[in-house]
Amino acid sequence: MKEIKVGKLKDDVQIRVPGSKSDTHRALIAAALSDGKCQLTRVLDSEDTRLTRHALVQLGAAMSTSKDVLFVEGTGGAIKPCSAPIYLGNSGTSMRLLTAVAALGVGEYLLFGTERMHQRPIGDLLDGLSQIGAVVKAETAGGCPPVRVQGGRPDGGRVILDCSVSSQFLSALLLIGPYTRKGIDVSISKGPVSKPYIDMTVRVMTRFGVSVERQEYRRFHVSGQQVYRSRDYGIEPDASQAGYFWAAAAVTGRRVKVSGIAGDSIQGDARFPEVLEKMGCRVSREPDGITVEGGSLVGIQTDMGDMPDLVPTLAVVAAFAEGETLIGNVAHLRAKESDRLAAVSTELEKMGIFAEASENTLLIRGGSPKAAVIETYDDHRMAMSFAVAGLRVPGIAIENERCVDKSFPDFWEVFEQLYR
Repeated sequence: MKEIKVGKLKDDVQIRVPGSKSDTHRALIAAALSDGKCQLTRVLDSEDTRLTRHALVQLGAAMSTSKDVLFVEGTGGAIKPCSAPIYLGNSGTSMRLLTAVAALGVGEYLLFGTERMHQRPIGDLLDGLSQIGAVVKAETAGGCPPVRVQGGRPDGGRVILDCSVSSQFLSALLLIGPYTRKGIDVSISKGPVSKPYIDMTVRVMTRFGVSVERQEYRRFHVSGQQVYRSRDYGIEPDASQAGYFWAAAAVTGRRVKVSGIAGDSIQGDARFPEVLEKMGCRVSREPDGITVEGGSLVGIQTDMGDMPDLVPTLAVVAAFAEGETLIGNVAHLRAKESDRLAAVSTELEKMGIFAEASENTLLIRGGSPKAAVIETYDDHRMAMSFAVAGLRVPGIAIENERCVDKSFPDFWEVFEQLYR
């Protein structure tokens, strides 16, 4: 258990966060499918990204490291057979993206994970893969993993895809589109949620030499018989991880600069300072980073559909704001590492803060948070978000604090940089 200390904090601090988890997953897959040797820099080394790396090695990619560079020898899309089950823990990104990648292979693949992973729906992705000729099957009722995939390069074709649960279903199809025989043409029937992650997928594909045509977020076309070209690729700093430190500034009144994240970043979470600005913070955007300075916080109403990972963080900030904060368009948070709407509500109530989750919203009434032992539900974002509350409230303790290894293994060491 990690007890957060209310100590002397620096008035002005500069933080650097690790590489983006989402960008790392996508770059690893494009490099593994590429036609040669790629060099990836600033790759996030975390539990989730290691699962993706190990799985891609099982599927035939060769990887090695030297200093801060990861070298990936691409397969050219020729995925090898793999008789051993592929374990993906509770990494939803790994499960969804690699289910599609396995469809390019030979023979049968079994992808499985933790008990929680086997409760996270993937049926809409499997339906989309079936539409392009892939043979896929969920082993758990309700369309949840484990997943069996019969390899055999899909023909491609037209797809009608429901992306109301996750935009990763679309990203998975797009990433393998170049290696289908006829290409894919995807029309979105519902959603998509988390639109910036779609933009990230398209950007990675484009930078690795694949052409993607699109009509905003309604229709996407990827021609078949393309190939990812080997290249050097640098991973962006993770704006989701930056959010905890911008939130720290908001609740303490200090100034925190997160370096390396530009105001024009494609990551949706890079716009989190705009939300904090509406709540009363001051924000400075510079070429080498974004600074947030805390102020008198007021509740707001905001749509977080494009920033779902920062909903727990915003909820913690809202606990210190005057009035009510209504967070909308967040139904898909129930299918994350935990049911985050229920988890956040429960833990805020422990702290004496009114919180109410509906099907698609989260309402927080600001007040005077009190000490509590925070259950994390083995969810990294719960641990890091509620750690922020401990900067102001004596007696906040985080259970299972090592769950942060999933995305930010050095979080507690970086968190210490806030103190004098």
